[in-house]
Amino acid sequence: MSQIEHAIETLLAPVIQSLGLELWGIDYRGGTGNGLLRVYIDVAERAVTLEDCERASREISALMDVHDPIDSQYTLEVSSPGLDRPLFKAEQFAHFIGETAKVEMEFPVDGRRRFQGAILAVNGDVVSLEHDGQAVELAAESMQKAKLVPLFEAPSKTGRGHSRKGAGKNQGG
Repeated sequence: MSQIEHAIETLLAPVIQSLGLELWGIDYRGGTGNGLLRVYIDVAERAVTLEDCERASREISALMDVHDPIDSQYTLEVSSPGLDRPLFKAEQFAHFIGETAKVEMEFPVDGRRRFQGAILAVNGDVVSLEHDGQAVELAAESMQKAKLVPLFEAPSKTGRGHSRKGAGKNQGG
């Protein structure tokens, strides 16, 4: 997480929480003209609604205008993490043990920067991922990008398929 993302997360987390929502993560991509600030919100026990995003967006906009942590123009997007939710912290991986994740590392680990496989365990800031039949340990602080990989099953005879294994956490929408 960059310094600007950390500063924005620190600024926004209490406001998002006061709305009964969880700040899932921040993704800021600065640009020469117009940057993009993505704020991912989640909520326990139900899907994130359009109204949740609208309420959060109004509060975030007001707070960002007052504190102005980004010194260039940017577009604000507020959304749920979705099925292929990005993972920003090691403890987020723990919610999805057994699920498949795709991870891109900042620096090579065993000669590789990209990994995909089942999340095996989380120990502190280290995520164990099964990759090519082997367990590999990846430091969350060195991850550039990480996200869940949705697994879809073929529809059953009743025409109802399942998009994920039971993850025990709201998948958002």
